[in-house]
Amino acid sequence: MRSTLSSLRFALLALAGTLAALPALAQERALSPQYATCMDKAGGVTLPMLECMGAEHGRQDRRLNAAFQALMFDLTPARKKQLQSAQRLWIQYRDANCGFYDDPDGGSLARVSANACRLQMTSQRAQELVDLKPQR
Repeated sequence: MRSTLSSLRFALLALAGTLAALPALAQERALSPQYATCMDKAGGVTLPMLECMGAEHGRQDRRLNAAFQALMFDLTPARKKQLQSAQRLWIQYRDANCGFYDDPDGGSLARVSANACRLQMTSQRAQELVDLKPQR
């Protein structure tokens, strides 16, 4: 019983932390205004929040791919190989890291946390690639 209460207490604290962080995540410079609006409308309800995150992840993934292609355009063949390798390893890390958040015993909070992680990491990587492109 004590273990169950401890687990429940941990889950509630994690949920509070995740929900508190979501508005801040929406306000990052790279996330779209549509995401912030969507999350406001979701009102803390899990399914609409996951839908908002899914839509924004799609936008951020397109942004990441465009930044990757733009950066690749300016690189030498050796540097292209290096970037491709780094990107593949980054994808593996993102998926493994965020997959860990999706604890099978964590309920809907775990899905929200995993999706928030994936969205945040994708957005940050897209911005990193944008910032790596030399300005002309």
